[in-house]
Amino acid sequence: MKIKIFLILLTPLFCFTQIDISKISKKLNPESKASQKEISKGLTEALSQGCNYAVNEASKENGFNNNALIRIPFPKEAKKIKKTLTDIGFKKSIKEFEIKMNEAAENASKESLNILLNELKKIKFNDAKEILKGEDNAATKYLERNSYDSLFSKFTPIVKKSMNKVQVYKYWNPLIKKYNSIPLSKKINPNLDEYITSKTIRGLFKLIEIEEKEIRTNPKKRISEILKKVFK
Repeated sequence: MKIKIFLILLTPLFCFTQIDISKISKKLNPESKASQKEISKGLTEALSQGCNYAVNEASKENGFNNNALIRIPFPKEAKKIKKTLTDIGFKKSIKEFEIKMNEAAENASKESLNILLNELKKIKFNDAKEILKGEDNAATKYLERNSYDSLFSKFTPIVKKSMNKVQVYKYWNPLIKKYNSIPLSKKINPNLDEYITSKTIRGLFKLIEIEEKEIRTNPKKRISEILKKVFK
């Protein structure tokens, strides 16, 4: 009788231990059964899907302006300009300028897909398995680190063209002129071309991150066989 009671008491403990070990084992061995080549292909396809998602989201009307994650704010280095001019009644003009910056980013994004995909083709995932086991945005960050300088060079003329199209400087020049005319103010004139180009690229990568996380965590987002094999 005592032996039976002992076994009854021991059974839950044994089951708990088994479950615990299973979890630990799974955590310590997250290796994909896919080969290095397949993982590289899967990461490339996931990022390609992310690029398409990012461009579609960013280039739609108010894609930047109404998205708090990527909205381009008044240049940080010129925050004194914003505060000073807001205090003297230029709040509406500042808002209009910010809208135009984001509109420029949205228009530039329409021409960005081929540039992003061409950069993606150049990437070699030499440590593909480590990227796969990394954070939810590991592949996106890898692409960003390895392509940012090239993207910045290619994006700059596109952003400049977009800025001219939506007349960003028409809204910026009166603001900077007014600020610099204020007695004792330190003359400031940020490079808007560089600023908006950088923010446009960063915004696109933020959206690519979102899609990468979805592919990693949501099976419905794995729309091809290679994605299903690599990210299971």
